[in-house]
Amino acid sequence: MDSPGYIMLSRLGAQMRSTQVLANNVANADTPGFRAERAVFAEFLQPSAGKAAPGDRATAYSIDRATWRDTANGALSTTGNPFDLALAGDGFFAVETPRGERYTRAGRFQLAGDGKLTDADGNAVLDARGTPVVVGPNDTRVEVRGDGSVRSENGPIGQLRVVRFADPQRLRAEGSRLYASDEPGAPAERPGVMQGAVEGSNVQPVAEITALTAQTREFQFAAQFVEREGERLQSAVERILRRR
Repeated sequence: MDSPGYIMLSRLGAQMRSTQVLANNVANADTPGFRAERAVFAEFLQPSAGKAAPGDRATAYSIDRATWRDTANGALSTTGNPFDLALAGDGFFAVETPRGERYTRAGRFQLAGDGKLTDADGNAVLDARGTPVVVGPNDTRVEVRGDGSVRSENGPIGQLRVVRFADPQRLRAEGSRLYASDEPGAPAERPGVMQGAVEGSNVQPVAEITALTAQTREFQFAAQFVEREGERLQSAVERILRRR
């Protein structure tokens, strides 16, 4: 395969990656606390082999550089459930998982049978000391204040561990709700916890579907070009063999 074929193959890889990211965004348009991702591509220039003639240009290939995360907050919806919590700032709730401490903005929490406050996957929500938040059987009216303190009619229960990161882009996504970090986050001074509300996804479905449709068409165009390029090379080889 000559240069045009390799160039289009690099574009195919980029288009496929972009389509996968957009499709994942669309699939999580209704996931609480989900933040949309964007693929980042760059141009790799390969100089011409040998002595360049006047007007020669370097061969440009597409390369997949990274994926960045849209950190804009999602829309808040009021639920009235005392265990549904949302964050007005840029912090994250801390939860305990089998793999260690993880972070989430999906505040649709619930009480487990042992009184622990857990997320949708059963991971315990942590307090400021790094231990699970436990609601007693006699705590019937649970109140969560803006600073993250949890109390009931029987007195204080604990303080939610809400952390923030200097560079949220360094967080590694694990699934659609959890994030991992190599370094623990710093306690958020003003977490802005809101009780009885849930933060939705920041994905804009119409814009994402439109972009996904455009990327799919670009992928099809690139695939057709590669197919035609293969046919051209095969035809050229057949003509050369006939002349011999």
